[in-house]
Amino acid sequence: MTDLSRRAVMKATGAVGASMLPIGFAPDESSAQEPRNTPAAPSTSGAPQPNSQVQSAPYLFLNSEEAAFIEAAVARLIPADDRWPGALEAGVPNYIDKQLNGAWGTGERLYRSGPWQAGTPSQGYQLPFTPAELFRNAIAAINGEFKGRTPFAKMSAEEQDAYLRGLEAGGKDLGGVPSNVFFSELWESTVEGFFSDPVYGGNRNMIAWRMIGFPGAYASYYDIVHQHGISIDRAPLSLAEDVHGHVHMDPAIPAHLP
Repeated sequence: MTDLSRRAVMKATGAVGASMLPIGFAPDESSAQEPRNTPAAPSTSGAPQPNSQVQSAPYLFLNSEEAAFIEAAVARLIPADDRWPGALEAGVPNYIDKQLNGAWGTGERLYRSGPWQAGTPSQGYQLPFTPAELFRNAIAAINGEFKGRTPFAKMSAEEQDAYLRGLEAGGKDLGGVPSNVFFSELWESTVEGFFSDPVYGGNRNMIAWRMIGFPGAYASYYDIVHQHGISIDRAPLSLAEDVHGHVHMDPAIPAHLP
C-alpha cells in the first residue's frame, strides 16, 4: 500500500507549502453534525490532541456496519500521531457519508447507459455503479468476508494495514467492484475529506489546514499582494464561516436525519 505517513499524504495532494486544496467542518453550535466516534472539536490554540473526547451523531447514508469499516479504514489511511489528529478525528467519515448521501453518491453527473465493459486507463471509470452503490456493494462484500471472524474494525492496526494493501493491489471482486477501484475511491475520498473546506463535513476545526499552514478562504489579500516569500501567519478561515467564527454547513447537504 502507498506510504501512509503524513508527509506522503501532503505530497500526494500537493499540500506541502500550504498549497490550496478543494473541499469538509468546524461544528456550528446550532448544528448536530458531529460524526459517530469522532472527538469533539479541539482548541484552536496549538495542535489538537488526537485522544479528545468522542461524541456521537447519526449518519445519513452509512449503516452501522458500513460506518464501522469506514471509520477504521480512514483511521489507518491518515492516522493520528502525537502532534495532530488523523482522518477519523477530523470527521472524514462524516464527509464521506454526506457525499454518498448527496448528488455525488447518486451519480448525478455519471453516464449510466452502458455498455459496461473494461476500458483503458485513459477512459476513466467504466463500472455501472453509482458511488453510493460502489461503496455499499464493496463494503458488504468485505464485511461478508469477515463473517464469523474478527471484523476489520476490530483487527489490529498491522492487520488492517495488510488488508488495505491487499485491496490496493487488486485482484479481488467485491460484489462486482474490483478491490483496487474501491481502494482508490476510498483513498481519494479520505484525502478530500481531510483537506477540504469544513463546509462539506470534514476537516473539523480546520485541523488539516492548521497542520499545513493553509490560511483558508480569506476574501482579500490586497494588503500583502506585493509581498513575496512571506509566511501567512493567521488562523484559517472557511468559505462558510460567519463573523462569530461558526461554520454553516452547505444547505444542500442535510445535517440531520429526515
